[in-house]
Amino acid sequence: MFNKIRLWKNQNNNSSTLRENIEKIKKLPVPEHVAIIMDGNGRWAKKRALPRIAGHHEGMKVVRKITKLANNLGIKTLTLYAFSTENWKRPKNEVDYLMKLPEEFLGTFLPELIEENVQVTMMGYKDQLPVHTLNAIERAIEETKNNDGLVLNFALNYGSRSEIIDAAKKVLNDYKSGILKESELNEEIFSSYLMTSNLNDPDLLIRTSGEIRLSNFMLWQLAYTEFWFTDVLWPDFKEKHLVEAIEVYQNRQRRFGGI
Repeated sequence: MFNKIRLWKNQNNNSSTLRENIEKIKKLPVPEHVAIIMDGNGRWAKKRALPRIAGHHEGMKVVRKITKLANNLGIKTLTLYAFSTENWKRPKNEVDYLMKLPEEFLGTFLPELIEENVQVTMMGYKDQLPVHTLNAIERAIEETKNNDGLVLNFALNYGSRSEIIDAAKKVLNDYKSGILKESELNEEIFSSYLMTSNLNDPDLLIRTSGEIRLSNFMLWQLAYTEFWFTDVLWPDFKEKHLVEAIEVYQNRQRRFGGI
C-alpha cells in the first residue's frame, strides 16, 4: 500500500515538474523546426523478448505524444524520419508492417490532428510506396491541407543523397532549358529544388537510441542545425526528453559560422 502511495506521489510530482518546465521553455524562443531520427524500436523490443514490430507499434504511440507537445510548445514544423530509402533492405515482414503503420496511425489519430489544427505533409519517394500506405498519407494531407498549425512532416521512403542528386539533375535541366542561369544558382535557389522547398531548415535535430550519425537524413538542410543525441530508445522517449532537448537548445549560441 505504501509503495503505491509513494508511486502515486512521484507521478504527480513528475507531472508538476514537467508542466513547470514546459512553461519555462515557452517563455524563451523555441526551435521553429525540430527534426527527429526515431531510432531504437527494434532494440526496445529485443530487450523485452518481443518481435521487432512490437517496438514499431510502441514507437507509433510516442509519435502522437510528441506531436501534441510540439504543437503545444508552438513548434512550427516537426519532421519525423519514419522510413529511409535504405530500410527496404529489412526483412519483408518488418517492411510490410512498417508500411501499414501510417494507415494505422492516421486511421486512429487523424481526427485528433484535424482538431488540433495540425497539417500533415510528407517528403520522400511516393512511387515506391504500397497503394494502401500512399492512400493513407494522401488522405491525411488532403484533410489537413487548410490547417495552419504545426506541420507534421513525415520523411517516408526518404534518402538525402538521392534527394540532392535529383535536385542537381533538375538544376541542370533548367540550366539547359534556359530557365536558370549559372549566375543565379546559389544556396537559396538550390534549396528550392529539394523536397523541403516549402520548409525552413531544422533548428534542432534529435536522434534517439545512442547512435551518433545522420543516416542519410537531411544532409543539406542540417548544415547549421543544433544536434541533440540521447541514449533513450524511441519507444521510451517521453515529453520530458523533448523538453530537455529544447532546454539544451535554448542554452546554446548559434553563430552560423560567425563569432
